[in-house]
Amino acid sequence: MTKPNRLAQETSPYLLQHAHNPVDWYPWGDEALSRAKLENKLMLVSIGYSACHWCHVMERETFEDSATAALMNERFVCIKVDREERPDIDQVYMNAVQLITGQGGWPLNCFMLPDGKPVYGGTYFRNAQWRDVLVNLSDMFRNDPEKVNRYADQLTKGIRQSEWVESKHESEPMVLSELEAIYEPWRSHFDLEEGGMNRAPKFPLPNNWQFILRYGHALGNESALQQLRLTLDKMAYGGIYDHLGGGFARYSTDGLWKAPHFEKMLYDNAQLLELYAEAYLATQNPLYRRVVFETAAFVAKELTSPEGAFYSALDADSEGEEGKFYVWTKEELQALLGSRFPLFGEAYNVNSAGYWEEGNYILLRRKSDSVLAQAAGLSLETWSAQIDECKQLLLSERSKRIRPGLDDKTLVSWNALMIKAYVSAFLACDEISFLKAAERNAELLMNAGRQADGGLYHSYKAGRFTINGFLEDYAFTCEAMIALYQATFEEKWILIARDLAAYAIQHFRDPISGLFYFTSDNDAPLVTRKMEIMDNVCPSSNSSMAKALFAIGVIFGEDSYSDMSLQMLNQVKDEMTGYGSGYSNWAMLGLNFALPFHEIAICGPDSELLRKELSQHYLPNKLVAGGVVQSALPILDNRFDTGQTLLYVCKNRVCDLPVTTVGETLAQIQKG
Repeated sequence: MTKPNRLAQETSPYLLQHAHNPVDWYPWGDEALSRAKLENKLMLVSIGYSACHWCHVMERETFEDSATAALMNERFVCIKVDREERPDIDQVYMNAVQLITGQGGWPLNCFMLPDGKPVYGGTYFRNAQWRDVLVNLSDMFRNDPEKVNRYADQLTKGIRQSEWVESKHESEPMVLSELEAIYEPWRSHFDLEEGGMNRAPKFPLPNNWQFILRYGHALGNESALQQLRLTLDKMAYGGIYDHLGGGFARYSTDGLWKAPHFEKMLYDNAQLLELYAEAYLATQNPLYRRVVFETAAFVAKELTSPEGAFYSALDADSEGEEGKFYVWTKEELQALLGSRFPLFGEAYNVNSAGYWEEGNYILLRRKSDSVLAQAAGLSLETWSAQIDECKQLLLSERSKRIRPGLDDKTLVSWNALMIKAYVSAFLACDEISFLKAAERNAELLMNAGRQADGGLYHSYKAGRFTINGFLEDYAFTCEAMIALYQATFEEKWILIARDLAAYAIQHFRDPISGLFYFTSDNDAPLVTRKMEIMDNVCPSSNSSMAKALFAIGVIFGEDSYSDMSLQMLNQVKDEMTGYGSGYSNWAMLGLNFALPFHEIAICGPDSELLRKELSQHYLPNKLVAGGVVQSALPILDNRFDTGQTLLYVCKNRVCDLPVTTVGETLAQIQKG
């Protein structure tokens, strides 16, 4: 084995994967940057993540090649970055590569000057192509450095201009017609046969569908709700869902949700757990409830540490092959299931529909349980019992295989998404273990994951928190703490949310635009300080922070927080109409302003019992506060009456008369 390089001292699983490359890798830091300046060499920053299939391919083909490594070591200072540990670096150089090539992805390879300005880049390169790039670029820098410097200046200027946000001073809240104007052009891109968007590959984009659910429910738009149900059904039936072990893969490579890119990411499963929980509450569809329990079980078994932290990802590959852990040959299934194979094979399409490649099948569904049971001439109970026996047998057999790699670092932002998801699942399904898992994780993050000045760290591994927190850590954690408060009425959680929001305002907020930078003013500067505005596979940190500020403003009666939230929404409102998918989390905030938003206080000895009863009703445009005893929270001020439990329904701090039952509360809400 090659002598380990500097990455052997890191904790990131992705960096450790490259610790025995013959490349003289540096982690990002002063040592690499200083050497590049001292020797006047171009730097290579190569960015990826542990579950990335094509990152593994390029490592095997290129970074493990001794001749290629020698060329890299001679002519460049080479830096490896885990994009999940350093999303700030990834954002800057992804932006550069997108400007250069018109597209991005991982592995991301960007060359830059010793001062960090990008020069050239791309994604995956074959070995021979990579060596040509190394030689041509280093020769150009040696022979015509002024040309390279001029191009780097222009490219850096382009990156900075792409971050420029024109400050708007509109103070009017969003109205319903503006939300309709976002939805109408968006719907033309729906796949009306297979759900999701009409393209391939297909990403779940759970935030998109959470907005569609809330929008369709609020407006009684059956077309929107039908597309939502179609999408959730197809994803739950598709190969993107692990029908044996639970949980979702990152995306489908085709338009049918059939062939996944097999890595399983915590952030996907957290958001999809929340989406299916909310959809179950709205529809009472038992399929969605099953997905909730199976996905939660997957996270508990595969992505939870002994101390309650949530790991980041499972790899797509095992034994050097993508998907090998998850797929089956027909012969394997027949040998394992025997006489039960025809029943199982029909249910999970061990036929042309499920065939993938090289004799392997991906398990997927096309028909409902009741239809399959009827076709088999069995009662639903008998059919389900036999299918469950088959699944358990296969799951046991699969557990003997060599497992995909585990990225066992804990990211505060992704853990916060999982806390919020567990809370949603608890509220929808009344399963106390979900709440306990959320509380346990929150205690770990908030007790050990805070810095001396009250700020957050970003990453946790091997008993140690590291890396100064980014805006996503603050925004997602604020929303998680707000959710925990509403589910438990424990005031420590909402007080933490307010403290973290105040910290973010001090260290991240741009006072001119009212939006927030992704990095703290305490962090060493990169070539530009970016703002994350558009929603993608995760909500943008700015939209999440805007939602958190809205809720904190309601609970604490602080207009300054509510005003900041509205200012942020108005900064992006003009862009939302043309690209609803990229602003779906913002649009959910828009629903809070465009529709009646209800502040519900439940105060008295039976507050927990009534909160639980209320939570069984789908009421997305609301915020709930309460408790057993007198509280100093402004939303609960003068709400307690000795000996009885009262419920208050308010809008914009104007309240109806208190009532004593959930039925009366719902009647007040339905009045608008």
